Amino acid sequence: MKRPREAARAFTPDLTQYVEDPLYSKVWENSGLSKRDRSIATVAALVALHAVDELPAHLHRGVENGITKREFSALITHLAFYAGFPAAISASARAADTLGPLNRG
Repeated sequence: MKRPREAARAFTPDLTQYVEDPLYSKVWENSGLSKRDRSIATVAALVALHAVDELPAHLHRGVENGITKREFSALITHLAFYAGFPAAISASARAADTLGPLNRG
């Protein structure tokens, strides 16, 4: 399965370019928030918007930015009360597919 941005590039190349520059080249590099905090905010927004197709890339980015699976699990559980249980359940399923199950040990 193509990643959403790759799939969109064929139809909206300008939109894809805006994601690459300025979003990733400037906004994500701004020192106002840490990349870890940006990842938390981005995943929260994606869960709230029920944008599960975008989640895998940002879950991986979040792990690279120091967020653990346990923290993502807690974040999604917390968001269920604000973004709704259906959004949280869908995000949980996509997170499990992307990062693997949470080891409760």
